[in-house]
Amino acid sequence: MPLKSKEKEVVLMNTTNPSVALVTGASSGIGLATAKALRNEGFRVFGTSRRVAAERSDGTTMLACDVTDDESVAKLVERVLAEAGRIDLLVNNAGMGLLGAAEESSTVQAQALFDVNVFGVLRMTRAVLPAMRHQGKGRIVNVSSVLGLIPAPYSAVYASTKHAIEGYSESLDHELRTFGIRVVLVEPAYTRTAFEENQARPDLLIDIYDSARAGMNVIMRKAIETGDAPEVVARTIVEAATTFVPKRRYAAGKMARQVSFLRRFVPESAFDKSLRKQNGLPA
Repeated sequence: MPLKSKEKEVVLMNTTNPSVALVTGASSGIGLATAKALRNEGFRVFGTSRRVAAERSDGTTMLACDVTDDESVAKLVERVLAEAGRIDLLVNNAGMGLLGAAEESSTVQAQALFDVNVFGVLRMTRAVLPAMRHQGKGRIVNVSSVLGLIPAPYSAVYASTKHAIEGYSESLDHELRTFGIRVVLVEPAYTRTAFEENQARPDLLIDIYDSARAGMNVIMRKAIETGDAPEVVARTIVEAATTFVPKRRYAAGKMARQVSFLRRFVPESAFDKSLRKQNGLPA
């Protein structure tokens, strides 16, 4: 159901000149659900995938883009501006995971993850900002994670990318408000997507971590199976994208809200003990 809040930003303009949204990683999961939700809100939506995707029946225009390649990102933004004339909303959703002990990933593997999850966001953001400044308005929604707020044993490298996005987004928002542009964070918890199946595996496996790593795989699989539907996160992204005066960050789903609350108000020692218990680690 379309949002009806009076505080919703007038970004939809009108039916003949709708606002334009660009969603990265829109071929499946959260990105796919977000593209559909934005279409339902009246946006003209462009979505990206690393490979050319089939035509979509929901009205989303799918384009190929590799967020780790400067030229690919530049060509994407140029094409959207050529076709639509503006970009009102960027949703930086493309990303990948990595599960394993921190010392099991080579520097090269860690850099590859940062290239997608962090520098991909930087590339996309830098590419759309000139158009948004020219328009005098714009909204950038960066999909982070509750792992950008809390420790994540056996996901240390992945969590560090999300911590980086948190710091980048908050700082950038202060820089851009003068130009009518806001940057906000959406923080999902476990979501029922193919994230666990598609995440990378460590490239320097160490036997001593085999048991703990396998246990974390089981915990993550079960958490994803009972996690939020992608549509829950998509609704939060729409709220973050359209609210006139946005919050700095939006927890997406019940678990994410609980984690966010506990991280802020539970004593550190108690939070540490609970986190180790939840992750099957000895006290």
